[in-house]
Amino acid sequence: MAKTNQQQLDEIEARIIKDEVCIDLARQATQLVFGNGNPNASIVFVGEAPGKNEDLKGVPFVGAAGKFLDEMLTMINMKRTDVYITNIVKYRPPNNRDPLPEEKTAFLPYLQSQLDVIQPKIVATLGRHSMNCFLPDLQISAVHGQPKRYQGRVFLPLFHPAAALYNGNMKQIIIDDFVKIPTILEKI
Repeated sequence: MAKTNQQQLDEIEARIIKDEVCIDLARQATQLVFGNGNPNASIVFVGEAPGKNEDLKGVPFVGAAGKFLDEMLTMINMKRTDVYITNIVKYRPPNNRDPLPEEKTAFLPYLQSQLDVIQPKIVATLGRHSMNCFLPDLQISAVHGQPKRYQGRVFLPLFHPAAALYNGNMKQIIIDDFVKIPTILEKI
């Protein structure tokens, strides 16, 4: 019998632990933050790395940025159970520092496996680190909110929800990009 998408995702998660990916990060983190949501989602949101709240709860985007993400999902008549949310790096970097290039490189094959299993119509990258893993030659300030085809997938670069928390001027830009998602989904 064929395995469900959730079973395949569980296997990828177990493989990260077995393969001891970024073992130094793993040792200082509370737990692996793999991803959660609908394993058959038409949209996958990809952030950079877990923060403190995510590390404690084992779920991506549960802090203030996650609350804003939830609010935006509501604006487009979606819930977390409709989408899948993950990060490139699956362990919290110490002191919430940006993920290192080698950490992103180490986790990228596992993220690609997640996307291969889910087969979303859109991969929405949240922030420049996430976008640059897939679209390295682009500047997020120039392409945010514009779908881009690359390696057989549609990517939607979005500013990270946390940007709205640090810069009030960004909030409306982020919302304006986010509310395009249903129209983009219809066109694919």
